[in-house]
Amino acid sequence: MEVVTGAMGSLLPKLGELLVGEYKLQKGVKEDVESLEREMKSMNAALVKVAEVPRDQLDNQVIVWADELRELSYDMEDAIDNFLVCIEGMGSDAVADSNKLKQLIVKMANLFTKGKTRHQIASAIRDIKNRAQEVAGRRDRYRVDDAVANAAGKHKVDPRVLALYKDPKELIGIEDARNELTRRLTDGDGYGDVPKQQPKMKIVSIVGPGGLGKTTLAKAVYDRLQTQFEYTAFVPVGRNPEVKKVLRDILLELDRKQKQECMGDVVTLDERQLIDKLRRRLENARYFIVIDDIWDLKAWNIIKCALLDNNHGSRVITTTRILDVATKTGDIYKLKPLSQYLSEELFYTRLFGGKDKCPFDQPAEVSNKILQKCGGVPLAIITIASLLVGKPMEDWSKVFNSIGFGSGDNNTDVENSRRILLFSYYDLPCHLRSCLLHLSIYPEDYSIMKDTLIWQWVAEGFINEEPGVSLFETGEKYFYELLNRSMIQPVEHPAKHTIYACHIHDMVLDMICLLSKEQNFVTILDSNEEHTPSQCNARRLAIQKRVVPLANMSMPKLRSCYATMCDPNAVPSVSNFQALRVLAMEKCSFERDRPYHLEHLGRLPQLRYLSLRSTHITKIPEEIGHLKLLQTLNLRNTHIKELPESIGLLRKLKCLLADVYGGAGITVSNWIGNLTSLEELHLVSADESCIFAKELSKLTELRVLICSLATVKDECWLKNFCGVFMQSAENPSPRISLGEEFEDNAYASDVHKVTAAVRRAINTHPNRPTLALSTYGR
Repeated sequence: MEVVTGAMGSLLPKLGELLVGEYKLQKGVKEDVESLEREMKSMNAALVKVAEVPRDQLDNQVIVWADELRELSYDMEDAIDNFLVCIEGMGSDAVADSNKLKQLIVKMANLFTKGKTRHQIASAIRDIKNRAQEVAGRRDRYRVDDAVANAAGKHKVDPRVLALYKDPKELIGIEDARNELTRRLTDGDGYGDVPKQQPKMKIVSIVGPGGLGKTTLAKAVYDRLQTQFEYTAFVPVGRNPEVKKVLRDILLELDRKQKQECMGDVVTLDERQLIDKLRRRLENARYFIVIDDIWDLKAWNIIKCALLDNNHGSRVITTTRILDVATKTGDIYKLKPLSQYLSEELFYTRLFGGKDKCPFDQPAEVSNKILQKCGGVPLAIITIASLLVGKPMEDWSKVFNSIGFGSGDNNTDVENSRRILLFSYYDLPCHLRSCLLHLSIYPEDYSIMKDTLIWQWVAEGFINEEPGVSLFETGEKYFYELLNRSMIQPVEHPAKHTIYACHIHDMVLDMICLLSKEQNFVTILDSNEEHTPSQCNARRLAIQKRVVPLANMSMPKLRSCYATMCDPNAVPSVSNFQALRVLAMEKCSFERDRPYHLEHLGRLPQLRYLSLRSTHITKIPEEIGHLKLLQTLNLRNTHIKELPESIGLLRKLKCLLADVYGGAGITVSNWIGNLTSLEELHLVSADESCIFAKELSKLTELRVLICSLATVKDECWLKNFCGVFMQSAENPSPRISLGEEFEDNAYASDVHKVTAAVRRAINTHPNRPTLALSTYGR
């Protein structure tokens, strides 16, 4: 919910923790915290109301108020987190020295520091309380709730209505889809003749992302077939439907001739009466109804009560952007993007009236790049073509390089495209909006790895805890929900047929980049950015392919820094970060003898996620052990050969990626058993000592183990290694039992038989174990 309510979701529990925890706050400070907690709950409720209304429909004063409150919530959480880290880092057992005088001195120093820290938090709480009261005062003066209610009552004309009234001559690339859908609807129906038998009703659901042409296709099929039916209707539903209005529209569409006579009667009926009236009307009739743009099953479950299956061969088409809705509505028809040939035809028809009318002898190479960017989505093709109308071909490259909703200059097609995509965004639950906007950190055409993305969401605090479910599993559910809603595109493993990554369409990327900028969610600095400010108030920073130095930029509020393919000087020193939670530097050209600024890692006590993947870094400092909150450490494809022993102190570490494909690998010592929260472990080389295997068996939360095995040397190693997988009193979670075959010492000499048997036991386990094993030989 972060994009909606800022840090409120995690802030409110922390305010409660300050009150009940043993932090010995002064009485006046406790009262301030209690007052803040009450005020923040009220403001949080108001922010949720604001989030239900599209931003462009809100009053400017409401937008300013909401943005200010979100920023305040971040500042509050930063202050409280710093206090909690300082207090928890001063435990009484910090010193185990036999010198009693030295112990006394250290204890007194800790008490002084704690007192100083409590004084600082007291001062910060009072300052925040004053700011919160100012913000609350502005909310009352500006009547935020009234402004939101008024905005929610205003509805602009839906641009999708235009699809219903397109000239058939303008419909390019729709013929094959129209024929296929017509065949599905009329198969076995004696299309063109009165059917000999009375078949049952058939429902087909067209599914695809916004802008792909679902409504256009449904209308084309409807126009072709409607003369074959006694009653017909084409009715839109929309994102926030009034079901009674939808039922009323169906009834009026079914009987157009008597529309005026029955209007007064229909308006006064409730949902039940409308359903009964519709069922009576359709009882002995063959009908064809299109229910366009369904967003949720709740509305559909009511509407379908009126669609009586009377064995007269009636037909229903539904359209939706959400795969789960389509699956539970009818027979699915997945609308495909246009081919390259049809994309070109639509593009040049929009520009010049046809490709044969193109004034240029040879279409520019940039046109192919533009069409590739559109990905066969008609809405994208029409939108971008509209930006090029009247422009000489030599200017097309400039338009291509600046494609986005902000470059439309009041262009109607651009505005309509943006609003169509925004329908999908505002239909997302609050928690998914944060996850989607977070994708703006990635460059276009980037393959976003699923597991990496989920661990980033966990570190960012986007994942809500659910009883009995791990944060990763909840994040995985969020990922598939975005796929289900057609907001991201799946990338499947060609051999395993599993989804391991995703892409994001350029039009969607443009939309979320614009939203992120408006709401200060992500700040993007790339190679095109010439001016660099001395101070940046960004909360999240994405640095992409940048060479302009940022080393001296001050970023006191930065929570996340994502750098991709950057020059060493393009990433600011971590000493400039005070509240950093995520530091991801991937494919950056850091030199081996200049290992960025990792010596300052110990100054980042809030860090939850650290990735140095595919950099030339050779060493991790011992100070990494100070990062008590670290959850993910990604060191893939680096030049690091050994991990410091202090990593064994990271008791909250959930994911450790220490594999280097094609290399010698990173040595992981026997402290691995201390990482009791570890869920995912990737190693190139599994230590073949019995001690290492025994340490590995202590990781009772382990869900994924990827390692390389060469030989199994003895029964002790085998027993302890297999203990990672087995169910035991210490590990009651349902993993697997490897069976009697491992009692045979003959297996101890053949690693392939061991790993094959492990995998076989996993695959045949009735409870589908949480632990997966992958191995690759050396």
